[in-house]
Amino acid sequence: MKIRIATRKSPLALWQTRHVQTLLQKIDARIDVELVKIVTEGDRFLKQPLATIGGKGLFVTALEGAIQNNEADLAVHSMKDLPAYLPDGLTIACMLERDDPRDLLINPDRLPLHELPKQAVIGTSSLRRQAQLKALRPDLQIKMLRGNVGTRLNKLYAGNYDAIILAAIGVQRLGHPISLGHCFSMDDMLPAAGQGVIAVECRSDDSALLKLLRHLDHKPTRQCVLAERAVNNYFGGGCHLPIAAYACLEVGQILHLRAMVASDDGQSIVRNQASGHSSKAGSIGLSLAEQLVASDDIADPALK
Repeated sequence: MKIRIATRKSPLALWQTRHVQTLLQKIDARIDVELVKIVTEGDRFLKQPLATIGGKGLFVTALEGAIQNNEADLAVHSMKDLPAYLPDGLTIACMLERDDPRDLLINPDRLPLHELPKQAVIGTSSLRRQAQLKALRPDLQIKMLRGNVGTRLNKLYAGNYDAIILAAIGVQRLGHPISLGHCFSMDDMLPAAGQGVIAVECRSDDSALLKLLRHLDHKPTRQCVLAERAVNNYFGGGCHLPIAAYACLEVGQILHLRAMVASDDGQSIVRNQASGHSSKAGSIGLSLAEQLVASDDIADPALK
């Protein structure tokens, strides 16, 4: 059986794709995998914030097109990059078990956030991170930062920033130690919906591939991500608003979900949480999103 996997060319994307390749070949050593390397729109336009040029969907549209045009059989994504709605005919065939979902603050002196100097320049293009940073340290200066992990680290150590924020798991997957920086607690910095999860997308009518990929699907992770994405979807998905959501399973199949939404300028920010049986994951996410909007702490009418 030959499987063509569409992937971005970045080192992290290739790591994730080769990881899926290894897992597939553990299921059946006879599987022949071909990597179809694609440059996406998100990779081409690195000088503009994602929110102004189309959102995270720019990283996946070209990969999805390769599947739709039968140039590839599946695509490997970071779950947090997938838009709220998939194109007709495509489905998320599996989600691998979640790795570290936290955000990592990195600076040359390895200082925690509260020890950074006043007016420190922090590199990130994520509205979600910016809003939560401003809530923790209103004095910080936020400067746009895009590019792959290596590029961002090089810009930090070249002195363009006092500190930068990256997804902890991306740093770890590329061989850097977690001690490179300080991980934020969930109380301080909620992650993006699906952060730390690798997703595999394929055609919804490819029954043979769906059956194979079912072996890689991690049900607890899927339930948590379903709740998180329900929050995202309520607000339109994408990265045009600062939105964060993180769910975990507790004893007795109880799903605990935390979420945050803020205004563009970070001046209006509200957090809340909810719990319920994991079988109701989507409903828990929708209900929590409605609670966030109803909060008296939300002053921005655009969020109402």
